[in-house]
Amino acid sequence: MSEIANLTAPSAWVRRFAPLIPAGGDVLDLACGPGRHTRLLLELGYTVEAVDRDAAALATLRGLPGVTTREADIEGGPWPYHSRAFDGIVVANYLWRPLLPSLLNALAEEGVLIYETFMTGNELLGRPSNPQFLLRPGELLDMVMRKRFTVLAFEQGEVASPRPAMIQRICARRGRPAKLPPA
Repeated sequence: MSEIANLTAPSAWVRRFAPLIPAGGDVLDLACGPGRHTRLLLELGYTVEAVDRDAAALATLRGLPGVTTREADIEGGPWPYHSRAFDGIVVANYLWRPLLPSLLNALAEEGVLIYETFMTGNELLGRPSNPQFLLRPGELLDMVMRKRFTVLAFEQGEVASPRPAMIQRICARRGRPAKLPPA
């Protein structure tokens, strides 16, 4: 697979757990970039709210049936989803800690959170290297356990593909456990 294909292909983690989101549900793809996960979610029959601060990245998604795009600075501006509840929330390669409580509060009952990003140790392998953008060991797990989510899967450690990185990822559900998809 070419390097460009690796950067545009949906994450295997997101691909594995996306089917746990309630069928036909509304999904928030946070910091979606050009929409690799938005497109996957559409293929799976979800409606998607794709949010990013990059207007050019969002432009590639405009006009796709089932997608609403929102250009927003979610780090410097107000959280735009106070009155919304999503059946699924997908976050990949993005971390803004002050947003985490709002993100969890935006998940509907039986909604699924799929989160994957970099963690400490990544500074030895590449970018990001700023500790502000690297999860501490077990941080995602601690975050969802405090909110009494059901953890369906959790991993942390070094991965080799698409490039060497230290990552942490979780799939959690608000409410009762779900049947897990095959690995």
